[in-house]
Amino acid sequence: MIQAQSLPHIALPRLGSQRDWLWRGWQIRYTVARSPHDTLPLLLLHGFGSALTQWHENILPLSQAHPVYAMDLIGFGVSEKAATTYRVGLWVDQVYEFWRVFIRKPIVLVGHSLGALVALSAAVAHPEMVDRLVLLTLPAARQEILPGWLQSGIGSIEGALTTPLLIRPLFRLIRRPGVIRSVLRKIYVNQERVTETLVENFLQPGFDQGADRAFCRLAQARTDTDFSRATQDLIKEVNVPILLLWGSDDRVIPIDWGKRIDALTGHQVKLVEIPNAGHCLYDESAEPVNRAILDWLAAENGNKAG
Repeated sequence: MIQAQSLPHIALPRLGSQRDWLWRGWQIRYTVARSPHDTLPLLLLHGFGSALTQWHENILPLSQAHPVYAMDLIGFGVSEKAATTYRVGLWVDQVYEFWRVFIRKPIVLVGHSLGALVALSAAVAHPEMVDRLVLLTLPAARQEILPGWLQSGIGSIEGALTTPLLIRPLFRLIRRPGVIRSVLRKIYVNQERVTETLVENFLQPGFDQGADRAFCRLAQARTDTDFSRATQDLIKEVNVPILLLWGSDDRVIPIDWGKRIDALTGHQVKLVEIPNAGHCLYDESAEPVNRAILDWLAAENGNKAG
């Protein structure tokens, strides 16, 4: 483990104590917020294109009741922009190894969007690691969106569009404050939350060494049907309680998909709709989200005790 005295990028006190960890030769950024209570630890996993900084309104409030860990998935945030094949399975391996090194007891995995898919996949692959799941919007796998007869044709088109020759100029265009600000304003319902600090959090990782190469590999990976197993198959294999949190006005992954997932599952899943929130509900509606998580965990503890 590497502990840096002066860490690059934004280091807000609300993000806990940030450190670096060497995994498979790659530098991984993570943070820890200790708790006065000896309760189930929480491990927070961010969404696609984001980083642990997205949890700046959640880490300290949640740590009042539980120890909280968060990390930058490989390829994102301050973690290394590795020249590797990106799959959900790679991030599952990262999460599992982190757990084995630093935690070593059952945890609550909390994931948003891509992080929710990683958390769900990790619970299936390593059931001994996960006591409960909190999923803030859960995306469908590619094969659930496209009919089988369309996948090969669309895949060929996407393959041509995700070559480095085209992706690198696109990446340089996206890596501008005005572009990022515009995208965030389309995703956020509450426009006041689109601050310069938020824009900077998304902007900075794009200037890291190897960022353009990692972006190309990530773009290509998302077009592959083996990027992840089907969400609907995965969720049927989980044997732990699940809290599904969804923004009522999510325009990226509408809540109708969350209701479909809820209908597929049994009594172990609880779907909670967060009113007046979009895709980034953890930020736009941090207080209701934090309260929903803590109340659900306390209720589950009561159920176990009973």
